[in-house]
Formats: sequence, structure tokens, C-alpha cells
Amino acid sequence: MSDATMAILQATVPDPVRDGGLAAALGWLPSSDAWLGMAVGIGLAAAAGFRVFVPLLVAAVAAKTGVLTLAPGYAWLTATPALAALGTATVLEVAAYSIPWLDQLMDLLATPIALLAGMLVAASVAVDLPPVLKWGVMLLGAGAAGMTQGATVLARFKATTTTGGTANPVVALGELVGAVGTSLLAVFLPILTVLLVLFLLLLAWKALGGVAFGRRRAAGVPRIRQRPPA
Repeated sequence: MSDATMAILQATVPDPVRDGGLAAALGWLPSSDAWLGMAVGIGLAAAAGFRVFVPLLVAAVAAKTGVLTLAPGYAWLTATPALAALGTATVLEVAAYSIPWLDQLMDLLATPIALLAGMLVAASVAVDLPPVLKWGVMLLGAGAAGMTQGATVLARFKATTTTGGTANPVVALGELVGAVGTSLLAVFLPILTVLLVLFLLLLAWKALGGVAFGRRRAAGVPRIRQRPPA
């Protein structure tokens, strides 16, 4: 592409920060930094479904150390009070999930909070995006957090019903490892993290579809009434 063509494109393509809105979203192509930020945000949002505060803490520490770039308006995450609050909340959340009877209550509280955390952490790293696209990334973040949160709720419910809660600490440990691992992968290998999230979403879709269609098939099979012996 010639320099003259590039100059024309730079003059005609709207500035997302200056113009914003739907026209900017439709007429502006995201930069490589914007695509990377979206991938990081979706990965961190998926981690919020495992533990609400872990990805926020990881994002804040990564931004504090210069590894991650935050979107304008989210520099407060790197402030010392915010880091202290996120660290304290993370410790309390991890401790609460280690108690078998309390983890069920935490699931009820964490489900809506995880959606909000997914939206927040996705927006915090969505750089160089117009408002319309940023809202889209936030909705994707809420969906990713809801997917992983739903999977953890089902896993804990199954562990509770089959083992009486004795296996719940093992499930909680797996969720913590998943939260930390997914958060670190999102920061350092964001594209791989998005692919993993899509793969898990496909598995969850197939599993739910298999259960639904299996029930339909079972409901459609007529029962054979056995005749009593003569």
C-alpha cells in the first residue's frame, strides 16, 4: 500500500476516541493492540467464573509491573489501596470456598458478581476501542464468566450430592488453579486462552445438547407394558 493511500485512509478513518458511537464502530477497524486487549479481556473474564477476584488481582499486578496496559479510566486498579483490597478479597474468597457448607452460599453470591467482574476486567484492558465495541467486549466478558461459573456450580453440586461435600475442597482447589492459570495465560498467551475458552464452550454446548436430546429421546420411547404371567 502506497504512502498516499495510507495518508488518505488516516484522514478518512474516524478517530474512535474523538468520534465514538456507532459510526466509529462501523467505520473503524481495530488495531492489533485492540485485538490483543480484547483477547486478554475475554480470557480474564473467563477466569472470573472460577474465582471473582483472582483475575482482577492478576490484571492489577500485571499493569502495576508494566506487563499489561489498562484502558483509560482504569488506572485506579494499580493504586495501592485497590491492590490491597483485591488481595484481601481474594484471600477471603479462597478461604470461604474451602468450607464445604459455605461454598454453596458463595455460589449464590458469586454468580451475579462473576458476571459483573467479567465485564469489569474485560473493559479494563479494552484499549483503542470505541464505546460501542467496548460494550460488546464487556458483554462477551460477562458471557465467558457466566460459562465458567456455571460449570463450577454444576461441578460443586455434583460433588456435594455424590460425596456429601467431602470432595468439595478438591473442587475448590481445582477452581483456584483454574482461576490463576487462566489469568496468567490470558496475560501472557491471550490468543491461546481465547481458543481454550471457545473449546470449553463447545464442550459445554455438546454436553448440554446431549442431555437435552437424550431426555427427548427417552421421553419419546413408548413404555412396553409387560403382561403378568398366566
